Amino acid sequence: MRGGMPGKYPAFGKPLPWNLFDPFNFSGKRSEEQKAKGRLAEINNGRLAMIGMMGFVAEAKVPGSVPALKGLIAPYAGNVMMPFQGDFSLFGGGSA
Repeated sequence: MRGGMPGKYPAFGKPLPWNLFDPFNFSGKRSEEQKAKGRLAEINNGRLAMIGMMGFVAEAKVPGSVPALKGLIAPYAGNVMMPFQGDFSLFGGGSA
């Protein structure tokens, strides 16, 4: 975000007819304090979702690493970091 505010998007050339953060203006009648609290909650929920996804990835890669998911997630023998290494052979493109 580089110091920006959640929900404030830069202009993409032609202005959009709606706000990307709140397209139906549900927060239009909220005070600035309530909006700030909602933004913080949104950031924290996003962080919690990322931690949760990493739990699923960890359990798939190392069975038993997340006791609550033991036996519920199928083991994965592939490289979970493949999209970040330039090898997109999974998608039919071959090695980069």
